[in-house]
Formats: sequence, structure tokens, C-alpha cells
Amino acid sequence: MRIAEIFHSIQGEGLLAGVPSVFVRTSGCNLRCNWCDTPYASWKPEGPEMSVEAVLQKISDWDCRHVVLTGGEPMIAPDLPALAAGLRQAGRHITIETAATVAPSGIACDLASLSPKLSNSTPPADRDPAWSKKHEDTRLRPQVIAEWIKTYNSQLKFVVSSEKDLAEIKALLLQLPAVPSDRVLLMPEGTVSKTLASRTPWLLEICKREGFRFCPRLQIELFGHTRGT
Repeated sequence: MRIAEIFHSIQGEGLLAGVPSVFVRTSGCNLRCNWCDTPYASWKPEGPEMSVEAVLQKISDWDCRHVVLTGGEPMIAPDLPALAAGLRQAGRHITIETAATVAPSGIACDLASLSPKLSNSTPPADRDPAWSKKHEDTRLRPQVIAEWIKTYNSQLKFVVSSEKDLAEIKALLLQLPAVPSDRVLLMPEGTVSKTLASRTPWLLEICKREGFRFCPRLQIELFGHTRGT
């Protein structure tokens, strides 16, 4: 599988924020979010091909129970089920960060971090007309999201650009199995602290009103928008 990076840091987002984790970022994605913060794993995939055995060996460099499989879109990596199985055998806690457009098909996973893409993610046609159409056509698959929710311990993490996004979130939730409100995480879109800070006040008010969980981007606050963090 093609790997963009493997690194040891702390989880910056979601229910396990602050937990030391090894991140395995696969390279390649079936979407192209306009605001993608890892273009080296999506718009312009980078990284070497690595065997499952080589990835597992690299992970073992760190004495760390939690492993995060992320991307890009890790679920399109053909060897991901074998990698997850190897991690399960090694006794690791597995988080899979996915847009939930690909069915889980029984993959080993302890926390499914599902990030359905709202319309704010669609790149404009003048950026890339082919990807604009493909992204909009495929970014949201409620039946697949529902399968993940029914099968795994899950969190729903939405990237929010404006207050108007709330209507899309609530409409999607009506199509899914019941999700506890504190498992619905709203995260401000942005890769610099100033942008995140400007969106935080009104997003906090939405979370307070709706009972959703506010999701900071701890890694941006601690390290800035840098690779390997």
C-alpha cells in the first residue's frame, strides 16, 4: 500500500483527543475536498509503497497502544484489512478515520471516526471540473454511514465552515440510526489558529443549543499546520 507518512504524536480530534497515538496515513483518496488539509495524500498523493509487514514493523518502533489509520481515504487501500488484522493481533487499539463512503466489510476497528462530507467540501468547477462533479456525486452515502454506525463504536465528525452547514448535518442525521448527540462532533474548518478562533464562538453556540460536542483541532494549536503531527 502507498503510505504518505507514519508518525507518533497525540490524537488532536474527537473522543480520544490528547491520547498518544501512532498515525498511519495512507496515500490516495476517492474524494477531493476543496479545503483538504492533507493534499499530499489526496490531490497529489505522495509516498512509497510499503508492505503490511513493513508498516507493522515501523509501528512497533513506538511503545504505543493506540494506532490511527487515516488518509487520504484509508478504506480504499487494498491492504488495509490485513493491516488492521495485524494490529488487532498485536493488541493495538485501532481508530479508522474515514469519510464513510466505503463499506467496512468486517474490518477490525475499535473506533470508527466517520467524517461525512458536507457540500462545503466540494471543489468548485473552475478548480477541477471532473473532480467537482465526481466529489459531489459520491461524497455522501448514508447507507454506508449507517452500516458503520450499526457495526462499530463510532463518532460522527463534521467539518463546519458556516452556520448554514447545520441544516445539512441535521438532515443527514435523520437518515441514520440514532446517534447520541455527544457522539456528533462539530469541528471548525481551518488550518490556522486565527481561522479556527474566528469560527469557534458561533460553533460553540450551535453545540450548546443542539447538544452536539465541540471538536477542537488540538494539533493545530500545539504544532501548527505541519506534517508529522
